[in-house]
Amino acid sequence: MNYDFDTVVNRKNTGSAKWDLVAARFKDQDVIPMWVADMDFPTAPSVINALKNKANEGIFGYPLRTESYFSAVMDWLSRRHGWGIQKEWMTSSPGVVTALSLCVLTFTNPGDSVLVQPPVYYPFFRVIETSGRRIKENPLAFDGQRYTMDLDGLEKIKGSRIKLMILSNPHNPVGRVWTENELRRLGEYCVQKDIVLVSDEVHSDLIYKGFKHIPTASISEEIARQTITCIAPSKTFNLAGLKSSVIIIPNEKTRAAYNTTLGNLSLAGDNTFGLAALEAAYKDGEEWLEALLVYLEENLQFCLGWFAEKIPAIKVIRTEGTYLVWLDCRSLHMSSQELDTFFKEKARLWLDDGPMFGQGGEGFQRINIACPRSTLTEALSRIEIAVRGL
Repeated sequence: MNYDFDTVVNRKNTGSAKWDLVAARFKDQDVIPMWVADMDFPTAPSVINALKNKANEGIFGYPLRTESYFSAVMDWLSRRHGWGIQKEWMTSSPGVVTALSLCVLTFTNPGDSVLVQPPVYYPFFRVIETSGRRIKENPLAFDGQRYTMDLDGLEKIKGSRIKLMILSNPHNPVGRVWTENELRRLGEYCVQKDIVLVSDEVHSDLIYKGFKHIPTASISEEIARQTITCIAPSKTFNLAGLKSSVIIIPNEKTRAAYNTTLGNLSLAGDNTFGLAALEAAYKDGEEWLEALLVYLEENLQFCLGWFAEKIPAIKVIRTEGTYLVWLDCRSLHMSSQELDTFFKEKARLWLDDGPMFGQGGEGFQRINIACPRSTLTEALSRIEIAVRGL
């Protein structure tokens, strides 16, 4: 079956946070939003049909996660990532970020520290600080081309109150797909220090050729018992608005503690349409996903070529996974504020500003390339013209 990713869908005035916030934040309504991790493609036909069928039922009472739901998740993880999980390991959350908050509340106390690897997805900082916990950083190492984990630096981190670590796997925003060796060493560190390892794997299905996603908990049984894995079809199938995530916790005691907090905060209920969409995506959406990955790979190569040929002052960090691309703009010699203003006012693009991602984000911008090629072409043209005008 052929899938169309080239047609531009007008998302303005549809209640889209990505597009309709432009009117509220910018005088120039021609600004193209390429900030949030939200694709400008319709989801898989199988998902749309499942939602139509569910809507036609006409009754939307309290839903139940069925055997077919659990099977869809287990089969997906086995097929796509070679990871065999058990039904009883699975629990839920309205979203992955909500799950991160639940983990912080459950496994740490006020004043405890939570470990992160900046530059990293900015909600990590929010869920830690708003809970009265402290951020402990193990910054990624960067050689100017590629990021790696500073695994030796982990051993130098001081403080006995590190109770939790939040890992981005694959990494947002730098696009690394972590290797088995990196994950093993990190997992063994958490086991040794008795640190609960929360692995945000929401981008795990969006991996480019030559790379392979490895679920953190699949490394070893010992690491699995220390790990909480957060997945969802939200990024893969563009379903963030349906609020349905799967939280995988092999350790029974850890799972029980998480579920207690989930219930205490009245977050254990599922979304009828979210369940239907998730099951349809994982059961029948694979062909669509394979077509999407081809298109995203082409967008990535298009982006890499354009910057190399026409905007060499901005360096693209070669992403290995996710549809988010990390732009090194330090050669423009602008302050963070100047750079953000430059993209918004001169290039008329709304990107995510590097400093939002913490230490190491200065001089960088994150751009979302999950859009029709024509939209990407227009965006890159705007950057080219703006840089040429400096």
